Amino acid sequence: MNRIHQIHSVFESWFPRYHDFVRLARLDRPIGIYLLLWPTLWALWLVATGWPGWHLFIVFLLGTTLTRSAGCIMNDIADRKFDIAVARTRDRPLATGVVGISEAVAFMGVLCFFALILVLSTNLATVILAFFGAGIAVIYPYMKRYTYMPQAVLGVAFSFGIPMAFTAVANDVTKLTGLLFLANLLWIVAYDTQYAMVDRKDDIKLSLKSSAILFGDMDRLLIGTLQLLFIYGLYLVGQNAELHWPYFVGLGLAACFCAYQQYLIKDRTRDGCFKAFLNNHWLGLTVFVSIVLDFYIYSQT
Repeated sequence: MNRIHQIHSVFESWFPRYHDFVRLARLDRPIGIYLLLWPTLWALWLVATGWPGWHLFIVFLLGTTLTRSAGCIMNDIADRKFDIAVARTRDRPLATGVVGISEAVAFMGVLCFFALILVLSTNLATVILAFFGAGIAVIYPYMKRYTYMPQAVLGVAFSFGIPMAFTAVANDVTKLTGLLFLANLLWIVAYDTQYAMVDRKDDIKLSLKSSAILFGDMDRLLIGTLQLLFIYGLYLVGQNAELHWPYFVGLGLAACFCAYQQYLIKDRTRDGCFKAFLNNHWLGLTVFVSIVLDFYIYSQT
């Protein structure tokens, strides 16, 4: 702990504003990194049929962190005038002015540069997919002005790590890629609707759009439907990849997490909806662990 405190003190002395940039990139709130990382690692393990090697593991681990952080900055640049009026976001660095627009753009550029260096160490197909994914991530923050389903756009952007993992390992996409992509898209719309429920009243006042507003009183039913389709999609993934009991036990636990989230959002309180959203980290981790265990156990037999 003393060593960590010393490093923290050095950072503060060299970069007294580093806290502001950590908050800008949401590195102090890594839930978005986890939600982007777990499906990417699902795909990486599935296509590699086990451990993918240190190179690709590090590329996707760091690449996920960098791109999610850059995406948060892009989102805050687009929403800075709205964020100040929303209870959950009014203290963000761009909304309060502690970080300027030019500083944010420069920092985002640095993050994107390092992400580019990482993806260039893979292959052409993966690089091309990375640029498509980045393009969708750029337009996503503006979608809440034009469509009630910006969550679907986020779902596509957040799922691009899946085909990238397949091309990085096998230089190809397959039926399994499509199944996993679609299942993940359904999951993202479900959990991001939970997230949107936290801001629903503020978004209505600001004339912004979201799936939570679109679903209205049917929000819990439609989230539950999406969750059921997501679990079924992962079941098809397991069948297609010829996985075994460890994976399907993990899938059963994932279904339990979905049921728990339904309990958390039953009264539609801000706190309950946000807890449900955060709980998806454990769901994603559980599925990842089940895939790892499946390949580990059955590679030994």
